[in-house]
Amino acid sequence: MTGEKFFLGRQPILNKAQRIVGFELLFRSAESLAVANFRDTHVASASVIVNALSDFGFQDVLGRHKGFFNVTREMLMSDAVELLPKDQVVIELLETILLDAEVVARCRDLKAQGFTLALDDHVYSPDFAPIYQIVDIVKLDVLGISREEIGRNVDGLRAWPLVLLAEKVESAEQYGICAQLGFDLFQGYYFARPVVLKQNRLDVGKLTMLQLMQQVMAESDLSEIEETFKKNPGLTFNLLRLVNSVAIGLRVRIKTLRHALMVLGREQLKRWITLALYATGETGGAQSPLLEIAAMRGKLLEVLVQTGAAGEVQEVADRAFMAGILSLIDVLFEVSMGELVTKLNLVDDVRDALLSRTGPLGELLLLAEKLEQADFHAVNRHMEQCGISLDQLLAAQLETITWSDRLSAAL
Repeated sequence: MTGEKFFLGRQPILNKAQRIVGFELLFRSAESLAVANFRDTHVASASVIVNALSDFGFQDVLGRHKGFFNVTREMLMSDAVELLPKDQVVIELLETILLDAEVVARCRDLKAQGFTLALDDHVYSPDFAPIYQIVDIVKLDVLGISREEIGRNVDGLRAWPLVLLAEKVESAEQYGICAQLGFDLFQGYYFARPVVLKQNRLDVGKLTMLQLMQQVMAESDLSEIEETFKKNPGLTFNLLRLVNSVAIGLRVRIKTLRHALMVLGREQLKRWITLALYATGETGGAQSPLLEIAAMRGKLLEVLVQTGAAGEVQEVADRAFMAGILSLIDVLFEVSMGELVTKLNLVDDVRDALLSRTGPLGELLLLAEKLEQADFHAVNRHMEQCGISLDQLLAAQLETITWSDRLSAAL
C-alpha cells in the first residue's frame, strides 16, 4: 500500500445521448492541501497513481467507464504511465505542458502502444498541427467564453478527426450551445442542476410518480402502491430490472412488486422504487446520468454512516441512503425541493438534509457534493466535521464505485 494519502475525485463525462461514458479521475495529495498555491502540485505523482490503482484494483476505481487522467510533463515522460491499463484510460496532457518535439515524440510512442491521448483545457492554434495528428480527444474549457470564440476553436479543430470534449459545462443552456456547435462529449454537472421552472404544475406522468413516492414514504398498503404502478408500466419494468441487478446479490429472480416486498422488505423496496423513478421518463431512461449520480450519493452516504455510526446503525444508514438519492429529485421533477419535501412524508433529519443541508445527514450530503465537484478543501472540512478519516472516505468511495458499476451494468 502506498504511504502517501490522497483524495480521489471523479467528474462525469457524457456523450450526445446523455449517457455517462467516462470519468475524469483527480488524485490530490492530502499534503498538497496545505500548500497555498497548489496548481503545480495538485496532481499526485505517477507512481502514487499507479500504486493506488494497483493496490485497490484498476476495476474498483475505474468501473466500466473509461478513466481520464491528468498528467504533467514529468509523468508523461516517465515509465510509470505505461503501467496504466491502456484499454481503460485516457491520458490527458495538462495545458501547462509545452507541446515541443520531445512531447510530440513521446505521444507518438504512447499512441503506438495503444493508449488514448487527450489535450486538456486547450486553445486551438495551427502551430499545434503535429500533436493534432496524434491525439484522439481535445478538451475545451467553455466556462466564461463566448459562443463565437468556442465556435472558432471548433472550426479550427475540425480539420482533424478529433473527438471534441466541452468541459466545465455548468448549465443546460451551455450544454445546448456546445451540442449545437458540434461537440461530441460533455463534462460537468449541468444535468444535475435544477432548471428554471417552465411549468406551474406537473404533467400526468410525473404526478403519477410523485403519488407513488408519497405512498412509499407514507408506507401505504401494498395494494395501493400496486395500483399506482399499473398506471406506469415503464416504472414497473425499471424497478424489476433494478432489484434483479447483481447490486442486490439476491439468489432468486424477482418477478412482481409483491414478490419484491416479500423478499426485500419495505425499507429496501423504498430505496429501489425511488431509484426507479430516475430511470423513468424522457431524459435517458435506465441510463439517465441522474440515476447513476443519485445512486452513488445514496450509497456513499449509507457506507459512511455504517463506517462511523453507533447504535441504530442500519436505521440511520437507510435514511442516509434516502437523503442521497432524493437530493436530485427536484431536478428530476423540475419542481422546487421545498414543494416536493412538503408533499413527501419524510423524517426530520432527511428533510433537514434536503432543504438546508443541516444536521448529520446534511453534512454528509455536503461532503458527497463537494467530492463530486473535486473541491478537496471543502471535502477535508466536512470530513473533520463528520469525524471521517481520509482512509474511511476512500474505502467508502471504492465500495460505492463497485456497487454503482454493478448496478449500471445490469441496466
